[in-house]
Amino acid sequence: MIDFILNNQIIKTSAGAGITLLDFIRDFQQLKGTKIGCREGDCGACTVLVGELVDNSVAYQSITCCISPLGNANGKHIVTVEGINLPKELNTVQKAMVDNFATQCGFCTPGFVVSMTGFALENKINTTCNDAISGNICRCTGYKSIEKAGFEIEEKLQQRDNNHQIDWLIKEGFIPNYFETIAERLKQLKTQHSEIESSNRVKVANGTDLYVRHADKLADENVELLADKKELKGILFSEGVCTLGANTTVTEIANSTELQALFLKLKKFMKLISSEPIRNMGTLGGNFVNASPIGDMSIFFLALNSTLTIQKEDGTERHIPFQEFHQKYKVFDLQEDEILKSLSFKVLDANESFNFEKVSKRTHLDIASVNSAGRLSVKNNIVTDAHFAVGGAAEIPKYLHKTSEFLVGKALNAETVKKAEAVLQSEISPISDVRGASEYKRLLARQLFYAHFIELFPSEIELNKLIGQ
Repeated sequence: MIDFILNNQIIKTSAGAGITLLDFIRDFQQLKGTKIGCREGDCGACTVLVGELVDNSVAYQSITCCISPLGNANGKHIVTVEGINLPKELNTVQKAMVDNFATQCGFCTPGFVVSMTGFALENKINTTCNDAISGNICRCTGYKSIEKAGFEIEEKLQQRDNNHQIDWLIKEGFIPNYFETIAERLKQLKTQHSEIESSNRVKVANGTDLYVRHADKLADENVELLADKKELKGILFSEGVCTLGANTTVTEIANSTELQALFLKLKKFMKLISSEPIRNMGTLGGNFVNASPIGDMSIFFLALNSTLTIQKEDGTERHIPFQEFHQKYKVFDLQEDEILKSLSFKVLDANESFNFEKVSKRTHLDIASVNSAGRLSVKNNIVTDAHFAVGGAAEIPKYLHKTSEFLVGKALNAETVKKAEAVLQSEISPISDVRGASEYKRLLARQLFYAHFIELFPSEIELNKLIGQ
């Protein structure tokens, strides 16, 4: 049995945990405001909000429910566009969209309205309404009118009472009255997870990859949902080591103040990865097991020289270097009775620097053509340790063993970097595909490798020497 609150209604259903939340909303509940678009999490027409109890209040995030399993709604508050309607008038977000002529055919409008309402509920610092709608695509209106609606919402939210946020949002017409009861109702909700025979199940975290490819198949499967396993969550710093649970999402990484202190450009790096709804869902473990040669988080953490902890069903664990995990295309070191438990890496010291670079056809909300990351330790202008990785240039996310080894002990200058890049070219084997010809990907790999040094050591690396002018 799956128990949750859908808008203002308690849902108790025996529907399959593997069907998509979108299909349950539209077909089982007949709430047609949530639209079917791409069914890949890209267009945002199916955006809903997910509210979860955190310290006696409800924290909301936007997700694309076309690639989310129904079972992950268990114990949560799911909000569709119908759930933010006021009884007799437009809510504040809807009115801003109308007043700024921000809707035309209207197909995408519910998704935009839900995302903007989520922005009002999330109460994030240093974010904009445009960030909140980064996963929503409009096919006909044009974005300027939508942006104007967003600016109007931001201006209204500047007067928000953060101590009584829900009450203030209700008073100002952002959300209906029933939102003030949700925290208590979630506390009273009885949730349980059914046990599934180990020989007949499919492991699913948040589904951002699996449900793109296998949503119809998974609707009929017994799924083992990993998203609520608390032991797979969390970010912990201890004795100079950072450990992240395999269920940690990209958003949780981006919002970690400790990680932000460690990587000063972390927010910038994470914005290059997908869109806000997908970052809210996508997990480290899912990205690693997806085994895409251009997996952004795989490249990021390969360059940090990370270690994986793998757990068997009996609780025993083993540890392997992340660089040994991916073996060949879509093949990795994980048995059927195992799951990824966590990833850990040594915290950077004062002599170390890190950088992440990505090139895609669009700057945001796109898959990389080539991505790269590097961790470098330099003392007295000598490289003492180096770890580099590149995606889109081999059949797996590629840790650059030879390139990294070559740099150690060398003086940090343009000549060393150019020689190391030649070693890099010997390690990669890109193929031509829809994201670019192999020659183009080799060029990108070179440029991103150079970019690490130009970004991290602008005074030591003379640009004109590096590019041969």
